[in-house]
Amino acid sequence: MGGATSRHIDRDSRTRVVPMEVLSLGMSRTGTSSMQAALRILGYNDCYHAPNILANGQDDMDLWMEAYAAKFEGRGKFGRAEWDKLLGQCMAVTDAPCNIFAAELIDAYPEAKIILVERDIENGTFRLGHISAFLDPFWAGRLFGVQRRTIFHAFCARTPEEARKNARSRYRAHYAQVRSVAPKDRLLEYELGSGWEPLCKFLGKEVPDVSFPRINEAAELKKAMERMRWVCIARAIRNVVGGLLVCVGIGYYFA
Repeated sequence: MGGATSRHIDRDSRTRVVPMEVLSLGMSRTGTSSMQAALRILGYNDCYHAPNILANGQDDMDLWMEAYAAKFEGRGKFGRAEWDKLLGQCMAVTDAPCNIFAAELIDAYPEAKIILVERDIENGTFRLGHISAFLDPFWAGRLFGVQRRTIFHAFCARTPEEARKNARSRYRAHYAQVRSVAPKDRLLEYELGSGWEPLCKFLGKEVPDVSFPRINEAAELKKAMERMRWVCIARAIRNVVGGLLVCVGIGYYFA
């Protein structure tokens, strides 16, 4: 990629259409899918979450890669105007890759409330089995470059083994970093499994007459990855068939 003017984000004309109100910046595997569902129940639509990238496809991928380039390589700026283009339809965010940009999002949206979901990382239920999917060679192309960079920056890892080894130390470092930049009056440290009460009190919402969502994150991510796998396969087949038809057409023209 060349200079900043050649970036996809600079050619994007979108602006914010709803206010950004909640930044849930805890690490992955801390109930991020459940928190997304809870925020939706409370009226925060849309809430950006890792599977959004899979659903939105190449456009989001390109913009996230440019956000990474700005943060870690100093290539171009990525401030509120740029975040509004990428996240302008969202009232809230949770999970990666948003949590990698915790400091930037806190700075860009000083009016937003911040949630840091904590869980017991010392027991055996804190696992990163889903990491392997993002480091699978199948996903090595540009389409999934953002996930690979997310794993690298979140866990300082290039392999599933490194990610698992570093997970707990990186978890602690991330939470320390968020606490250091988040204004105390905007921050809720929410313990996983605490239910509606502390969340609704912090956000100024009535407690809903439904149970707090409990979503199996690994299962949901696996389904999203499988859907995108078939999308990639379909695109590959379409490209091959399209190329063959062009060749046949050229051959027929010159026959």
